[in-house]
Amino acid sequence: MLKAVILVGGPQKGTRFRPLSLDTPKPLFPVAGRPIVQHHIEACVKVKDLKEILIIGFYAIAQMEKFISEMQALYDDVIIRYLQEFTPLGTAGGMYHFRDQIRSGNPKAFFVLNGDVCADFPLQSLYDFHASRASESLITIMSTEATHQQSVNYGCLVIQRETGRVSHYVEKPSSYVSTFINCGVYVCSTEVFPKLAAIFHSKANESHFCLNGNGKDQGHIRWEQDVLTPLAGTNKLYALPVPNWWSQVKTAGSCIYANRHYLELYKETHPERLVNAGFKDDGGDGSSHLICNIYPDVHIHATASVHPTATVSPLLFWFMFFE
Repeated sequence: MLKAVILVGGPQKGTRFRPLSLDTPKPLFPVAGRPIVQHHIEACVKVKDLKEILIIGFYAIAQMEKFISEMQALYDDVIIRYLQEFTPLGTAGGMYHFRDQIRSGNPKAFFVLNGDVCADFPLQSLYDFHASRASESLITIMSTEATHQQSVNYGCLVIQRETGRVSHYVEKPSSYVSTFINCGVYVCSTEVFPKLAAIFHSKANESHFCLNGNGKDQGHIRWEQDVLTPLAGTNKLYALPVPNWWSQVKTAGSCIYANRHYLELYKETHPERLVNAGFKDDGGDGSSHLICNIYPDVHIHATASVHPTATVSPLLFWFMFFE
């Protein structure tokens, strides 16, 4: 059995995503006609033997319950639950806090996906790579290549090409380290939890918890700095470079970029979600209108009413947004 954990953060984050996140929690903002996190869920349910998806964050349950209910009804072959943190716990603190729920049922491994990334998630390939090294690897990172200039904005990895071992990891380095970057998608062995426990107790003993000057409450653990960086070079951290499309969704502009790529991906995964020149709209009056001015790839929501003289194109939306 496998599980997946999706980390969605909370309302104190995502300020760069405004104004899109003012009325809708960022993880639920629609990209290519689906909430951002639904794309993660769709990728997870395709993985063989994956039985449960846990969404962890600091959003109020009331903000997430309708979405969770809809997802559970839509993907009834897996269990989908939302676990609310009692306070923002960092990128690893939430996983440690809910470790019993993640380990319940004794899964062989579990995926971890950052909620602010969009991608053609190659989760099965990532798991197969991890499983082939399961006797050694605690964590396997999905990686991709960036330019020298772009790489310093992400977590950078030095990878041994023959084995996939990560010998060095730095989060947002001040100078160039490597063109291989961390995509924020992982496969983890459940043996990672003793490592998290050691970090938790070490920080507690050093009195770094309990509302210190940085406002960090008890249990705040950073996945990248506290876990990945010290794990590099120990033969316990691996990475799989992939050519698949990937991007972060940090700003409104990056949301449009992700929207375009997901629409293009629909041609292979969900062609029924796309419309073409033969799209018909009832115009709200019961009559049927043929819309010819559609330039792919376009998704039109079922509740939308489009004027028959309209021209619809992702490229036009891009220009309108940045004008």
